[in-house]
Amino acid sequence: MQFALAEMAEDRAGRETILTKLSELMFIDVLRGYIETLPPERTGWLAGVRDPSVGRALSLLHGRPARDWTIEALARESGVSRSVLAERFTQLVGIPPMAYLAKWRMQIAAEMLAHGAAGMAQIAEAIGYDSEASFSRAFKKLTGVPPSQWRRRDAKLTV
Repeated sequence: MQFALAEMAEDRAGRETILTKLSELMFIDVLRGYIETLPPERTGWLAGVRDPSVGRALSLLHGRPARDWTIEALARESGVSRSVLAERFTQLVGIPPMAYLAKWRMQIAAEMLAHGAAGMAQIAEAIGYDSEASFSRAFKKLTGVPPSQWRRRDAKLTV
């Protein structure tokens, strides 16, 4: 904090960049402290991050959502057995890994639909679907509306 205050007091080259990075580091430190104090019975994404294998799996799913993930591949790259990962992930995050991946993909798609100009085929490919039709079915199943309707609805809200 003292460094940030000193940086704010002077108008030096790179000041804004340094302050931005410092605020990011401070946020990470606060988040880390919060995660470390979560009670053991707490569930959810942050509880999952705390566990080494589940945290690794979450990082992999978030880092490469379009990959053709299987529970076997995810477990192998997380350093645990398939059954251990499935049990821990479900216990800590609240849903199984592949269900989490489906929801994560749809969150990405919803963001792309709301704020981008990408076509349905591009969005489908970006989140790991082989076809526009399979993406559209999965999107509607999780959100209750087709992607085209989601995009139109969002466009109306921003006008």
